[in-house]
Amino acid sequence: MVVGSPSPPPSIELHDARGQQPPEGKGGCMSRTVLIVDDSSLIRHTFRSFIEQTQDWQVCGEAENGAIAIEKVIELHPDVVILDLQMPVMGGLESARQIKQLAPTTAMVMFTMHDSQQIREEAQAAGIKGFYSKSEDVAKHLFDSLNRLHVERGNRPRVQGD
Repeated sequence: MVVGSPSPPPSIELHDARGQQPPEGKGGCMSRTVLIVDDSSLIRHTFRSFIEQTQDWQVCGEAENGAIAIEKVIELHPDVVILDLQMPVMGGLESARQIKQLAPTTAMVMFTMHDSQQIREEAQAAGIKGFYSKSEDVAKHLFDSLNRLHVERGNRPRVQGD
C-alpha cells in the first residue's frame, strides 16, 4: 500500500451479498464490479471511461448482447450490470429476466434511447433497479445510479458526478 493512501472506512462491507470479497480496486481500496452490456462499442467505451474515474467501482467486463452478458454474469459475478434495451441476439429485458434468476443479488440498471411507461414497467418487473435515457445527462445518471446502489448495499455515498 502506498504511504498516505486512505484505508477503507470501517462502514464499507468487506464481503458482497454472495459472501465473496470484492476485488481490490484502484489505490488498494475495495471496489464494486460493473459489467457493461451494449451493442455499441462507443457506448461501452464511454461508460468504462466514466466508471474508471471512480474509486468505488471497476469494470469487470463488457458484452455486446444479452446472451454474452448472461455468460459473463456467470463467469464474473458482477455487483452491477448496466444494460441496453435493444441489442442483437438477446435484448436487455430478456437478459435481465435471466440474470435475475441466475444471480438474484446482482443489481441491474438500464440505459436506453427508448423510453415509455410500458418499457419502464417491464424493466422493473425484470429486476431493473434504474431506468435512464441515453439522450439525457448520461454521466450524471450513471454516477447517480452507481452511488444509489452503493448506498443500498450499506456504504456511504462516494461517487461524484460533477
